Amino acid sequence: MSDRSWEDTHYDAGIPARNTTRAGAVGSVDDALALIGDGDRVHVAYSCAAPLTLMDALAANRDRWTALEIVSGTQHEQSPLFDLPAEPFRFRLLQPSAVTSPLVSAGAADVVAVPLSRFAAVCAPGAPLACDVSIVQVSPPGPEGRFSLGTGGADAIEIMRQTPVVVAEVNPRMPYTFGATEVDRSEFDLLVEVEHELPEVVRQDFGDVEEAVAHHAASEVPDGATLQFGIGRIPDAIMAKLAGHRDLGVHSGMIGDACVDLVEAGALTGSAKAFDVNKIVGGVVIGSRRCFDWVDRNPDVMIVPSAYSHGLGTLLRLSRFVAINSVVEVALDGSANATHISSSSGTRVVSGPGGQPDFATAAAANGGISIMALTSTAARGRVSRIVPSLATGIPVTTPHWLADRVVTEFGVAHLAGMADTERARRLRAIAHPEFQSTLS
Repeated sequence: MSDRSWEDTHYDAGIPARNTTRAGAVGSVDDALALIGDGDRVHVAYSCAAPLTLMDALAANRDRWTALEIVSGTQHEQSPLFDLPAEPFRFRLLQPSAVTSPLVSAGAADVVAVPLSRFAAVCAPGAPLACDVSIVQVSPPGPEGRFSLGTGGADAIEIMRQTPVVVAEVNPRMPYTFGATEVDRSEFDLLVEVEHELPEVVRQDFGDVEEAVAHHAASEVPDGATLQFGIGRIPDAIMAKLAGHRDLGVHSGMIGDACVDLVEAGALTGSAKAFDVNKIVGGVVIGSRRCFDWVDRNPDVMIVPSAYSHGLGTLLRLSRFVAINSVVEVALDGSANATHISSSSGTRVVSGPGGQPDFATAAAANGGISIMALTSTAARGRVSRIVPSLATGIPVTTPHWLADRVVTEFGVAHLAGMADTERARRLRAIAHPEFQSTLS
């Protein structure tokens, strides 16, 4: 990588300027905790960049504070920080997960439902979740003297630049990634040397039903498409089906093991992208150790801020854009729920909207394709995931006016430009046959 920073070539990305006036001191875990005042609001990096040593230290030293607010996103690794009872912590979750859902159920966490493009904005100075401290994780410095946020990026870059105090774990297990993740020592108040494995998200096996969903979805993706894809079994299955495609590109909220596979298959080259040609662009890295090692100092990978990965100004410039996301259920008008699961015992939050609204909006606006993929049933076939309407109290993740293509194992329903009656007919046709007569 040259000495030119990512901002030199992407000066119009719309992210905060670097704050290079910090001390950049090296200290201990206890030094880091001393920087957190009682009643502070603390942003904690998440996903495969979660600063686990400092998270565990917060939990072990909870008696230091009478109140502390934690702002974070999707967490994959269980930590004592998330144990109940939660006092003195109060959580504001921009993206809940299986790890943090019990906090929501217990009333110890609030879900702040904003699309990922707005994560940094709601944490900015003067905003509802303006933070006092940001805790991130970085790689050791490279030959150029810079650290890297590695598997982190997206909103973490923007939030740390606007937060009064920034603390970083320096972990040799963190890969060094290029792009906006490269940061100078003077952008941190304190650096704490640690060593722990990164949280991994290993792909789950998918069966015949998921294979069928993936087959139908992959048939909608043209060669030369620029892809966005979400997390989970269904997006993974779809990406696996694209190995025979050619000249695919990636501009996504995440980069994962599926990208490694597609590069090795010769399908993912980025040569047909409208910009960032030959580059694999994402906000964060979510995957296995294999993926972490692959992105390490890989010049073909760029990790970028959320203003660039999810911002509409950037997304509108994409050509042949295809957004691939999974949802919990789709109503007959095309509206989709990707965040809540209802059962006889009640409704629980399983996720937040994440980037899905951003990418569906972009696909509708730039002439692209938005695929919402799901198996036709849940609960071992007892529940249809194509439903007459979303239940009262279930928020809409993707509104009906953005619905484009819905895919199940029974086929593809093309909804864009269709009247409600025709949408319902097409969605019934891809519902499980046992439930089609009940969908009216």
